[in-house]
Amino acid sequence: MDEVAVVRVFVGPDGEGGNPLGVVTNGPTVPDARRGEVAARLGFSETVFVDDAPLGCVDIHTPSTRLPFAGHPLVGVSWLLRRQGHPVDVLRPPAGQVPTWEEGETTWIRGRAEWASGRRTEQFRTVAEVEALPAPPPGEGWLYAWAWEDEAAGRVRARGFPRRGDGIVEDEATGAAALTLTAGLGRSLVIRQGAASRILTRYHQDGTVALGGRVET
Repeated sequence: MDEVAVVRVFVGPDGEGGNPLGVVTNGPTVPDARRGEVAARLGFSETVFVDDAPLGCVDIHTPSTRLPFAGHPLVGVSWLLRRQGHPVDVLRPPAGQVPTWEEGETTWIRGRAEWASGRRTEQFRTVAEVEALPAPPPGEGWLYAWAWEDEAAGRVRARGFPRRGDGIVEDEATGAAALTLTAGLGRSLVIRQGAASRILTRYHQDGTVALGGRVET
């Protein structure tokens, strides 16, 4: 039987929001051929299979595809592993080694922009325009719609639309798209996404971006 934990990743300051994540903690018992089926059955935007907890080896699936890297699954599984007695410093998804750490209530990972390819960002003039978008907007392919709430302070309003035909209409919080936006702008951000989620990012000159947020069960 699949052993599944559910956490909320990138929870907002008031304890609301956060993107639900399914974590299959007994990953080695789930064959590769079944993982897509399990992710589709669970119905989360992403599901993580933990293949080796002490080493941080993980495998990420959407309901329709396998991902080499994704932000909210890695932040969420890092938080969960620590609380299950496996305080890893590095996660190992297919994309490569991902450093991870905690600062107070915030769990962080650090990745490379090229790992988050395939997510198009589009700037809108106002927050109201972003909030008025239908879910999903017309078109195909991953869309991260955003506008400045306060450009000087680096505060952004965003919404994420996978548009991949697997039943996930809108992502409540999307780390990989936040990484893409941060890398493109070349600056650290505070992103308010979805209904009530918050994503923190730190831009680094070596081309990496750190993603951070609160995680709760």
